[in-house]
Amino acid sequence: MEQLEMYKAHVIEQAVTLLSASHDIRCMFTTPKLLEALAEELQNQGTSIREIGITGIFAGGTEFTPQFTRFAMEELLGEGVYMTPTYGNTLMGLACSKPVSGRDGYKITYYAPQPRAVIEVVSFDDSNHVVPYGQIGRVRLTTLTSETFIPGFLERDEGEREPPYDKYPWDGVSGVRPFRQLGGTTTVGVY
Repeated sequence: MEQLEMYKAHVIEQAVTLLSASHDIRCMFTTPKLLEALAEELQNQGTSIREIGITGIFAGGTEFTPQFTRFAMEELLGEGVYMTPTYGNTLMGLACSKPVSGRDGYKITYYAPQPRAVIEVVSFDDSNHVVPYGQIGRVRLTTLTSETFIPGFLERDEGEREPPYDKYPWDGVSGVRPFRQLGGTTTVGVY
C-alpha cells in the first residue's frame, strides 16, 4: 500500500506540473481516487480543476459509484466541468454512461460502443443465459472489429442489466463492481 500511495503521489505531481505549464489542456481521463487526489492537491495550491482549465473529464473504474459521482460533481468539480463515467478496456473501448444527475440518484448506466462491442449481463450459473432487466449477473463482452473477434468473454466484473436508452438503443449495465468470486484476488490498480 505504501508503494501505491507513493505512485499515486508521483502521478498527481506529474499532472499538476503538466496542468500548470501553460498547455491548453481541457480534457482528462482519470480514476476516482486520482481525481480526488488531484482536486485535493490543487485545492492545497489555492486553485481547482476548473480554474486550471479542465472542462471535461472521462473517469472510470469499478469504484465509480453513485456516491462518488455525487461527491465529484458537487464537491470536487462544481459548475463548468462536465464529467462522464466510462467503463471499458482495450478489447471493448469506452462505454459511456447516459447523463448522470441528482434526479436519478447519480445512477451510472454504461452502454457499450456498438457495433464494436456488445455487453451482456449473464447468469452466474450459466453464462449462456442473459438475466432479466434489473437483475445482477456477470458482465460478458463480445468484440468484433475488422481485426478481432472475441465472442462471449467473461469480464472480471458483475453488474445489473439495464434496458436500452434513447441515445443507446441496446442493453446497458449499472452497478459495475469486481466479480464476487474474484473479489479477493482482483487488484484494482491505483484506484
